[in-house]
Amino acid sequence: MQVILLRDMDNLGDRFEIVTVKNGYGRNFLIPRGIAQIANKPNLANLEVIRKQEEAAELQRLEEYRGTAALLTARPLRIGVKAGTSGKIFGSVTSVQIAAALREATAIEILRKKIEIPVEVKEVGTYKALIHLHKEVVAEVVFEVVAE
Repeated sequence: MQVILLRDMDNLGDRFEIVTVKNGYGRNFLIPRGIAQIANKPNLANLEVIRKQEEAAELQRLEEYRGTAALLTARPLRIGVKAGTSGKIFGSVTSVQIAAALREATAIEILRKKIEIPVEVKEVGTYKALIHLHKEVVAEVVFEVVAE
């Protein structure tokens, strides 16, 4: 059975992709949950119209994400932590703390899952974090860890 996916599915395909699945999986799981629809002539014709509308909306969202990325990278963040006399901090800086600092500094809500810290932050200093706003837009935010 061929179906049109209405959203991204791991190990199956991307949104608006036509995939072949077993009949039972398509009829009993994908279609009732609104994840896919049958790939017949009317749905395929409708798919092109929907795909064009989605592409236009995606371009607009991409511009918004680029503006957000520019706003996030405009100035470094300061994160206050408890630290010892040698500069080692108790615990480590996490994506939750970076998300909270971004919310305070820019009033933009960023999900912690979208924040990637390439190195483990265990000392006072300056570090970089990557914020994945979109597949094509990744903002590099500089943050400074200071002792309170």
